[in-house]
Amino acid sequence: MTIWLIIIAAVVALDQATKWLVIAFLDREEPFVIIKGVLRFSYVENTGAAFGSFDEHRWVFLVISTVGIILMLGYLIFFRPESKWACTAISMITGGGIGNMIDRTLYKGTLPHTVGENVVIDFIDFCAFPNIWPWVFNVADSFVCVGAGILMVWCVCSFIAETKAERAKKLEGSALNENEAREDDISKE
Repeated sequence: MTIWLIIIAAVVALDQATKWLVIAFLDREEPFVIIKGVLRFSYVENTGAAFGSFDEHRWVFLVISTVGIILMLGYLIFFRPESKWACTAISMITGGGIGNMIDRTLYKGTLPHTVGENVVIDFIDFCAFPNIWPWVFNVADSFVCVGAGILMVWCVCSFIAETKAERAKKLEGSALNENEAREDDISKE
């Protein structure tokens, strides 16, 4: 259990540290180019959820994300899934959710369109395909998305494994029934 809490704490710490660095050092007007035409750091104050969604209904997202974080923590603590992949994914999602929740409660906007509003600081700008991917995101968003991806793959793999096990059990059962039937036929002769 301790390792999962450490992962959650590490995700929150990394997210908050990167946001602190962005607030302290990133120019609000001019993006910092990492790979020209592909990746840059651009300062954005997001008033909504991930990728700027729900900006008109922030309170709804706050309630939903709080309930989600509590449910994931509860599942991790009380049900203790056997799969390390599932626990890692849940820890990543929870840490990312907490990181962004900290922003929503502590950070106030400083840009003209967000002054005084609670905001999430976003800065990772994958600009290679602006018509396909126009969003700017942060470390917490990355952990939430990667964790969700791992969790989906784990769910699919678990479903496939369970389905194969059920089929094998049915085949084993039908093979036993056939053997018993043969034994009965032999004993009758």
